[in-house]
Amino acid sequence: MLVLTRKSNQSIMIGDGIEVSVLSIMGEKVRIGIQAPRDIPVFRKEVYLEIHQERLGAEEDVGDKADAESNMGDEADAEQPGLEGRG
Repeated sequence: MLVLTRKSNQSIMIGDGIEVSVLSIMGEKVRIGIQAPRDIPVFRKEVYLEIHQERLGAEEDVGDKADAESNMGDEADAEQPGLEGRG
């Protein structure tokens, strides 16, 4: 991790298109401003992690549903009369 010291009204550049500025320092709180291209999402970490968890949960739900649907076809074949003993 790169650690830099900045004072109020000073900035850090990330690449050519992202500027992180220290707007003010009030006790233990630091207000920062971020200028980035609109196509680059910027989130507080706790919000980012929540979004990430929701996406993982949604992917698991889709996978579980697909598994259940594929297993339903097997159960339907086993329930049809006249199919026992075939193989």
